[in-house]
Amino acid sequence: MIHIVRKPTDTPGDDSTSMVVKEITRQGGRYSFLDLDRVDPFSSPLSGALIWICGLRQDEHQFEVCHALSVTNRVVNTPLAIFTCASKVLTSTLLVKNGIPTPRTFFTSSGETAADLIARFGKMVTKPVYGFDGNGISLVDSPEQLGAPPYYLQEYVPNDRDFRVFVIDGKAVGAISRISDSLTHNIHQGGTGKPVGIDDRMGELAGAAARAVGVDYGGVDLLPSGDDYCVLEVNGTPNWHCMGVNIPGLLAGYLLSQERLLKG
Repeated sequence: MIHIVRKPTDTPGDDSTSMVVKEITRQGGRYSFLDLDRVDPFSSPLSGALIWICGLRQDEHQFEVCHALSVTNRVVNTPLAIFTCASKVLTSTLLVKNGIPTPRTFFTSSGETAADLIARFGKMVTKPVYGFDGNGISLVDSPEQLGAPPYYLQEYVPNDRDFRVFVIDGKAVGAISRISDSLTHNIHQGGTGKPVGIDDRMGELAGAAARAVGVDYGGVDLLPSGDDYCVLEVNGTPNWHCMGVNIPGLLAGYLLSQERLLKG
């Protein structure tokens, strides 16, 4: 039995959870839904079970319940990995530590330091530390354009597209290119996506980034950079819009394989 936490942003026309549930059933698996708002981890009967978190609200209760349940259960992705991906600072730190190419990144609460960086680079990309779906990302060329501290600032890499690579168990299994007229090419910000092949370097970087942040599966965002790519971030509860491969089927197969491992 796979215990499933539904993605809170699912809608009738864009229901990631149900896509995977359908595949779990088709592949002979069983599932139940887990309502985190009704779970007290100190009285939960779950132990030695597989829990799949399709998505979480960014609130204290849901994260702490999942973290507590992970002590005696196998949780995919782990709460720590989901938190790591949610934090752009922590993700960037791990990418740099593991030698994975990523735009030069700075994090400061000092307005003076932020102003000096903008003067040095001419223009920079500013992002919320805990952002999602491309919200709050902007290109700034003056400190007056910054909001309240702290400031997460990245070197601007000129581009006309990016790539979302879906990784399962360290292996790149599908990819799309995303194109828009805006700074961020995220589908939720008006970008359009189409399936693309995965070249060796894309697969290498996406797999390395997923391993660096500790996800079982994830969406790795790559940006063309000269003759190479750089990694922007990793999504620990990703969608798979426009993918040309059956991601729900592959993900269901992975979850069922993990359930079998638990059973021994």
